[in-house]
Amino acid sequence: MVLGIGIDIIEISRIKSSIEKFGDAFLNKVFTDTEIKYCKDKPNQYQHYAARFAGKEAIAKALSSIAPNGFNWKDIEIYNKTNGQPEVKLFGELSKFLIEDKVLKLTMSHSDNYVSCFAIIYRKFEER
Repeated sequence: MVLGIGIDIIEISRIKSSIEKFGDAFLNKVFTDTEIKYCKDKPNQYQHYAARFAGKEAIAKALSSIAPNGFNWKDIEIYNKTNGQPEVKLFGELSKFLIEDKVLKLTMSHSDNYVSCFAIIYRKFEER
């Protein structure tokens, strides 16, 4: 059973502009230390920051039906498995909403100029 879906698309240049204008204040407000380290180590760091930003937006939209009180940017952390697949950790109040039989999945896609992300939250069915 689907509990929530969310999608977001962002221009990579918007994130680049925000980082150039606001620097560490922006980075530390939106991204966890783990995300910042990951992105800074990449050749195209702005694309990776944009992917995490869009991913957090998509997740927030998916969570809005079961966690309607908003979120803190750093309560969502996006990292990659060794195979490159995005994975999500939730912290704080948000972590309470994905317990027991609920699953959150995130997909990301990017081009030279844009990043899009899709998030879905669903309930696992019990086998009978």
